[in-house]
Amino acid sequence: MSNVAVKSASTEFGEGSFKAALKFTADRVNEELNRLLPPVLEPEGHVVKAMRYAALDGGKRLRPFLVCAASDLFGVPLVISIRVAAAIEMVHCYSLIHDDLPAMDDDDLRRGRLTVHKKFDEATAILAGDALLTESFAVLANPETHADSNVRIALVQELAHASGAAGMVGGQIIDLRAANLSLDDSGLRRLQNLKTGCIISCACRSGAVVGKAPTELVTALGKYGIAMGLAFQIADDVLDVEGSSAETGKAIGKDEAAGKATFVSRLGLKGAKDYASSLVDEAIAHLAPFGAKAKLLKEAAIFVVERRN
Repeated sequence: MSNVAVKSASTEFGEGSFKAALKFTADRVNEELNRLLPPVLEPEGHVVKAMRYAALDGGKRLRPFLVCAASDLFGVPLVISIRVAAAIEMVHCYSLIHDDLPAMDDDDLRRGRLTVHKKFDEATAILAGDALLTESFAVLANPETHADSNVRIALVQELAHASGAAGMVGGQIIDLRAANLSLDDSGLRRLQNLKTGCIISCACRSGAVVGKAPTELVTALGKYGIAMGLAFQIADDVLDVEGSSAETGKAIGKDEAAGKATFVSRLGLKGAKDYASSLVDEAIAHLAPFGAKAKLLKEAAIFVVERRN
């Protein structure tokens, strides 16, 4: 079992700020990822080294936080939610590895460090991403994650749907072809919901699934995640225009240079920021069934549009 004590997230978060809770989650999920992805000495250990490079490089760990905060609404022990959070973060890290490849966005920097294909090579990067994706499902399917096999199956289904052609991968292919598709605002919104929102929504829904929540509460958290995910992506687009590489840890100005359609290019900076703010309000409205218990989730929604990286 994980070395995290069997306590709820709220016990560990206490009455502290959202940023303190986010850091706490990041520290715990880093420990769990380190445990789940131990170094390997055999020849195949080269790809494991690349997996660890990608997965243990820090980052905000927002998706793991959402898993833990959502799970806490239903009294799920942190020892369980951290494993689910680590699995979803593996998928996120895999997506970043592949997103940075020359065939995709062709980026040299990620989180202030060389991207995986620059640190290693393209073939290793592809395989490291494949292996992280595969391992995420192994983690969710393991009885150590949850004693109830039905819960484990549901978690696997949630992540498979969110990360595949009906989710993140579908959004990525639309993004790659966007210049030839003449997307209207609805199409652009769908692109971003698939590419970014589905995994964020999955993190929120998975917290409810692991807590065996009623369907209507799983749905409410999922809708919160979709609205928050779109706000998150718009904030990323804003940072690509007015941020700096020192703040973001990656190249900026690439969307405009590539002629990509974004809500910034459609609405202008102020219009995009206003739209993101309205999405934050929408996300928070979906948390109404949880009352004051959802305080940190409300603060998380505000954070995604105020962040500088």
